[in-house]
Parts: sequence; structure tokens; C-alpha cells
Amino acid sequence: MDLPPVGLGTMGIEDAAVVRTAIDRGYRHLDTAQIYDNESTVGAGIAAAGTDRADLTVATKLWIDALAATAVRPATEASLDRLGLDAVDLLYVHRPRGDYDPETTLPAVEALCEAGLTEHVGLSNFDPDQLAIARDHLDAIAAHQVEFHPLFWRESLLADAQKHGYPLVAYAPLAGGRVFEEPAIVDIADQHDTSPAAVSIAWVTSYETVVTIPKASSRPHLEANLAAADLELTDAEIARIEAIEREEELFPE
Repeated sequence: MDLPPVGLGTMGIEDAAVVRTAIDRGYRHLDTAQIYDNESTVGAGIAAAGTDRADLTVATKLWIDALAATAVRPATEASLDRLGLDAVDLLYVHRPRGDYDPETTLPAVEALCEAGLTEHVGLSNFDPDQLAIARDHLDAIAAHQVEFHPLFWRESLLADAQKHGYPLVAYAPLAGGRVFEEPAIVDIADQHDTSPAAVSIAWVTSYETVVTIPKASSRPHLEANLAAADLELTDAEIARIEAIEREEELFPE
């Protein structure tokens, strides 16, 4: 998939006006999930914005209790009803847990493409071995969404995305605000006269095939996150961030 460098992560967003503002300010990739319990909010924001539907990439995710082969289609139809859409552009398997069985779940999800309920099938929070198995049951992995930020990232997942040519969609790029306390990131931000948030987003999107979906609620933060992808870090600055030894995973399996 051809995804913009910065999209909108909507976990925790409960106000449709935020989604509308994001779209009005230029966001074209909107990410939600069944477990976020806000698909209706995201759908209302899309409807209020009035932007041509064809210009938006809308993604949602099937939760682990909706991954049995017989549950996949009705669960997806329920998501579409909440979103107020005929189809989503990208439908993820949120985690390879619960009712997930690659031999039955993935063909059932892929069948939704032929049925016109989604255009692409993605995966989320898979490890390299699970990705390899998934490839045996999917025509293609359209995207893989994972936690990826300066304090936690997996080189093996980045390598898999680059080898197989799909985008790695980085969630929590600001590490839940922890990047604001990381001396290396603060120092680089000072040198560029910008914020640690901008440096973190610029670092994430500096990698080939990596895009990101930070959450923001205010117009200034929405605009700043969108602009952060234009910040160019030097190779030395990228290497300095890579060398940070502190590791904090926000959403462990």
C-alpha cells in the first residue's frame, strides 16, 4: 500500500470533531479498531469532514474474539455499520491470539476483498515467524502495524517489511510521551529548534517503508505531527537515536 508518512491513530479519541479537524488539516490515513470502541466516532468525523471518500485510507482491526472463520464477515460488517462505510481500505488482524488460526482466519479475511468489504488485508503485532506462516495463507500482506518508537523497535520486523515490500505502520511513535524525557532526543530537538515529538516522528519515518499513526487531539498537535515528517535528521542523529539503550515496550503481548 502507498500510505502517507503520517496518519491519525484514534485510540482514545471520543470526539468526532477531532477526526474532522484532522481530515480538514490534511490527514488522509485514519486508523481505528474494534477494541478501541470508537468506530462510530471515526465514522461520524469522516462524514462531517465531507472529504471525498476516495481520498481517504480508512483502516480498522478485527479483535481476537472475531477471528474464527465464521465470525470474520459478520464482525467486519458490524464494523462497517459503525463506521457508516460500505468498505474499509485496510482490515487488520489485530493480534494473532484468541480465535486466530492462520489456516482458517486468513482465508476468511482475504475473502472479504472479493466480497468488496475491504481492499487490503493487514496484520498487527505479529512476530517474524508468525508473518512467515501468514504468507502461506495470504496472497500478500498489505501492511504490518506494530509498536515502533525510539525506545522500542524490532529490527527484525523492519527487515521483514523491507524484504517483502509492505509498509510497517508504527503506532505509539512518541512512546506515550516518554520521548520527552530522553536526553538524546531532547538534545537533537534543541539543535533543530523543534520538539522531541517532531524528532521522534522524523526518526520513525526516516526508515524506508515505515509510516506512523500518532494520536493527537488538538489542532496544533495535529498540525505539528503532520509536519514532523518533513524534518530531516542527519545520519549521525539517526544513529544516535538507534543507540539509545533504554527500552520501554508500552503494549507487550
